[in-house]
Amino acid sequence: MDGLTFVPLDRPEHGEVDASTRFAYHERDGAVWAEYSGGDIVRGRLVGTRHEDELDFRYVQLNRSGGTASGHCVSRVSLLPDGRLRLDETWEWESRDGKGTSVVEQAHGQPCADAGRPPS
Repeated sequence: MDGLTFVPLDRPEHGEVDASTRFAYHERDGAVWAEYSGGDIVRGRLVGTRHEDELDFRYVQLNRSGGTASGHCVSRVSLLPDGRLRLDETWEWESRDGKGTSVVEQAHGQPCADAGRPPS
């Protein structure tokens, strides 16, 4: 996942990211982290771990109205038919009420994983 950009498919209920938000992921030795912005998000960060096809991370973000928020997310990594990666996410705010699910996919035009090997 290191160096890949991910894009949400839509804006979930209780969420603040949308299709104009971009996540720049990094991965090294089981650690994952990302910076994100776009749409209602001025700046966001996430940090956590990856074990096989599962990410477990905390996120914190600043929105355009000046509010901050934080939460916890668990994501399943899967391979799309065209070789891009998909993250099916289950998340919950820790700083306020609300939880949900969302999907982010690797942006088009980036190198794709080999269809025959597991995502890395």
